[in-house]
Amino acid sequence: MSNPAMPSSTWSTGWSVPVQRPSEGFEENWSETGFDDQSVRQVVRVTGSGDAARIRLSNRFGTGPLTVGAATVALAAGGAAVRPGTVRHLTFGGAPSVVIPAGGEAVSDAAPLRTERFDAVTVSLYFPGPTGPSTFHAQAYTDSYRAPGDRTTAADGSAFGERTRSWYHLSDVELAGDGGSPRATVVAFGDSITDGFGSTAGADRRYPDALAERLAAAGREWAVVNAGIGGNLVLNDSRWYGEAARARFGRDVLDKPGVRSVILFAGLNDIGFSEVDLPTYKPSPDVSVEELTEGYRELIKRAHDRGIRVIGATILPFKGAEYHTPRAEAKRVALNAWIRDGGEYDAVADFAAALASPDDPEVLDPAYDSGDHKHPNDAGYRVMAGAVDLGSL
Repeated sequence: MSNPAMPSSTWSTGWSVPVQRPSEGFEENWSETGFDDQSVRQVVRVTGSGDAARIRLSNRFGTGPLTVGAATVALAAGGAAVRPGTVRHLTFGGAPSVVIPAGGEAVSDAAPLRTERFDAVTVSLYFPGPTGPSTFHAQAYTDSYRAPGDRTTAADGSAFGERTRSWYHLSDVELAGDGGSPRATVVAFGDSITDGFGSTAGADRRYPDALAERLAAAGREWAVVNAGIGGNLVLNDSRWYGEAARARFGRDVLDKPGVRSVILFAGLNDIGFSEVDLPTYKPSPDVSVEELTEGYRELIKRAHDRGIRVIGATILPFKGAEYHTPRAEAKRVALNAWIRDGGEYDAVADFAAALASPDDPEVLDPAYDSGDHKHPNDAGYRVMAGAVDLGSL
């Protein structure tokens, strides 16, 4: 459904997010009820620039066909408002609407829209009839908005009286033009610490955001994709926290345009979930260090087979968190030793060393702790981004 006037080789990642099955296991969201004669306006920050934009919509976890009656893209003006004169209608194979089969996706045609690096972009979708449960990304750490009827072209955001902090059906914003060469992409792949839990909502202070800003300051035209899902596991699918890392790695890393490198930062939940008995932590098998390292090796090989560099990131200290036990700590220490010294990765980002308390290496430095002893705050996320050797990418 892409515009034949712009071949796929010209497209670069502007923004992307992994999708999940509908779930009520988070703060209030609209995924299980879906939408009916409603518009959803979603705001994302692109990490590239361009003269044209297109979007990808996912119905991966839908139980039936999804009808999108209208779609627009625009530059954001704060909240649900958009900059006057920037609203662009999106088409799909030349049509103003699209029906996406269950399990499928749709790619819009190109729309002329000038974007600069770190611009906030809105994507507005109108669902004319009942959608059923909606494929989504649970933890966006920024507001999305809902209004009755077709409000896709409204510049004033006043009609969008409801809000939530999730993204729905939107998986990618891609950019083209601005010189005609696709930019390199770095994928930050992981769980809630990559997703941005504990960062200031609406402020774009996750560690991949800070990494994108470092790259820009260094004069590197690289996009950064945040492929984190809160609660995600390396080895097992979760009803609440997405498909296992090794199941979604192809879709969320290998298939993105221009990927040069991936920062693989995962495993804490595989270690910790078996230490406590919580319904949302199921399945929670006792995963061994050997099983996890084999999972890492699989992902490294798949990336290397595509010519993609893999940077291994060490697992942060988490003493004081609900699932820290001597057994879990021993696994973390063993895994970090393998990540640092095993020789499997092209490079290592030693997040654990950068954020550990100087008084106890099992503890997250209080200056970087969001309060739950495992997720960093804004300052900690900046330190994480600073621990990535840009030359390793």
